[in-house]
Parts: sequence; C-alpha cells; structure tokens
Amino acid sequence: MKQIIFALVLLTVTAAANACNVPVFRYALERWRSDACKVTVFHDGHLSQAQQAFIQRLQTASAGNNGATNIEVLRQNTAEDMDDDVSSLWEELSGRPDVPLPYVAVRSSVAGRTINSWRGSMDDAMQARLLSSPVRHELSRRLLTGHSAIWLVLKSDDEDRNQAAVRLLNEQLNRLSREIPMPEGIGLPGSELFSDIPLLMKFSVLEIDPADNREQFLVELLTGFEPDAIQSGEPLVIPVFGRGRALEVIPADQLDAGLIEDLTLFLCGPCSCQVKERNPGFDLLMTENWERELFGEDAEELASQMVAATTTSPDPVLIQIPPGSSKDRIPVELDDRSAASLKLPGSWLAGGIICMVAIVIAIVFGHSTKM
Repeated sequence: MKQIIFALVLLTVTAAANACNVPVFRYALERWRSDACKVTVFHDGHLSQAQQAFIQRLQTASAGNNGATNIEVLRQNTAEDMDDDVSSLWEELSGRPDVPLPYVAVRSSVAGRTINSWRGSMDDAMQARLLSSPVRHELSRRLLTGHSAIWLVLKSDDEDRNQAAVRLLNEQLNRLSREIPMPEGIGLPGSELFSDIPLLMKFSVLEIDPADNREQFLVELLTGFEPDAIQSGEPLVIPVFGRGRALEVIPADQLDAGLIEDLTLFLCGPCSCQVKERNPGFDLLMTENWERELFGEDAEELASQMVAATTTSPDPVLIQIPPGSSKDRIPVELDDRSAASLKLPGSWLAGGIICMVAIVIAIVFGHSTKM
C-alpha cells in the first residue's frame, strides 16, 4: 500500500506543471486503451468440437480480430515448439498434478509484469464466463454514463465487515462528490474532451457476491491479490475507473476516510502523467466496444485528434519509483522489472515541486502511519 501511495504522491505533485487538466478518470476513459489479457490454451492436438468452438469464440471476441474484448488468444500444442514466454509458463504448469489437457491460463499485466489471473481446465473455462459477467457489464454501463469511479466490494464471509466497508464508502464518497471541484482549464488546448458523456464527480459502490457462479473469474482474480485478507474475513475494496482499470486491491481493514479521499483526489485531479503504463493499476478483462460507445461514427477522426493533442506535451524527465518492500500478491510469471517511471517536468519548476513534495509527503505518510 505504501508503494502506491508514494506513486500517487509523485503523480499529484506533477499535476500543477502539466498542460493537461482533464481529470485522470476521464483521461483514462477517452484515451487509454485497455491492456490485453493473454489467454493461452494448451492442448495435445485433441480438441472436441465444443472445445474448438469455444476457442473460436474467444478468438472472434479478441480486440486483435476487431472484437470488443481485451484478450489475445494463443492455441499451443504442447508437442510443438513454443516461444520462451509460453515455454516457461508450460514448464511451471506441467509440473503440477492437476493440469489436464486441454488447459487454459489467463494472464494480465500489472505494473509492467505478467501475473496469473485465472487457470483451469477447458471445461472449467467454458463455465467461468471469461468474457463477461453481470458485475463487469454493470461496470461498463456506469463508466459510460458518467460515473467517475466505481468502488467494487468483494464480500467476505463476515457480513458485519461487509456492511461496515460499504457504509464507510457510501458516507465518504457522498461527501467527496459534493466537495471535490473540477480541475480548471478543461476544454482548453491540451485539455479537450472528446466524448459526450457527462463530466461529473459521481462515485458509486458495487458489491460482488463470491458465491455467484457467474462472477468466479473476477472473484478468483481479485482474491489472488489478497488471499489472506479474504480468508480472515476481510472484504476487498477495488476502485475502478477509465475503461475498467482497477487502481488497487485494498483489504477493508486498511481502508479509512483518509485513504478513500487520497485515492479519489488522485482520480479526480488533473492527469499528471499521460502515459498509461506509468500510472498505477491494472485492466480488468472486459467486453465493451469503448471506441464506438464513446465516439460513435467519429471514432477514427477523434483518435487522430487525441494523438495530436497528446504529442504536444513537452518531453518528460523520467524518474524511477523505488520498488518498496511489498510482496507480489499473486504469482509473477516473467522476469523482475524496475518499478514504473513517472513523467515529471523539467528543472524550471524544481523549486516549486520540492515544496509541494514536502507538503504532500507529510500529509500522506502522516496518514499511512495510522494504517
């Protein structure tokens, strides 16, 4: 948690120097295309007609085939050559006794690394509703109707803790929706809005029932970040914005009014780092034609305008975020990489930035010592 707070401190500090005043949640919705989740189907050459139809359905839905789902699908015969990435995955899987062929592995990108989102037999995959679910459909609906952020609550077995987390969120989000102002300068060059969706400070809570079979893919993904919290009866809280980007997975016992406000202020502040990969969070697997829903028939023309608007920003100076001491919450598949770098302005604002850093760090880390 301290690592993401440190990252948000640096992103918040740079906002005053950045030409873009569009709130982070709206910038992400209009300009950040979702990272693809990698779906690898391992098989030995023997696939039933139903299994082949399922794989074809995944491939047809993929963004690479002009579908609406942010997935990449690979069929891999285990008797044939594999590239290094797939080979290392299969080497890890094949050493387990519970990997019947055909077998499906879904992996996502988090902070520049690949993590396991979901694993299971082909039969399990066909039942898991990988492509969509009621909660993800509702997320899309709310994001496309003007909700700034939706706070998911993955419920635990302790109903009292579930209700306490929801009550805290509703109280604080209702307050923040009234108190947080819009950044100034929206609509000026570099801070254009490109869709007709209302620009609002609007937040909501959406609960996930872990016993709902339709949500098992999402439940398994989110539980993997904090398995100990769920087992101890703590619900998980996940703020989601943009095109289904989860900012963080937070055990409810680490959540308080200050943290809710810190994260909300970041999401509603001017977009301080326009490069998606240098911002915290990870993209959920979603099925939604975002370009069409946002821009309609003008999608292609607006895409070129957005590229032009983004490239007018000055060249960034990059700094590295220290990796911190927090452990990976779910198994990491690829090599370790340095922590994400952030866009900071040049030395012409160094004095002002140093002052702002000192103030924000004092506030944020004063809060973090209470957690």
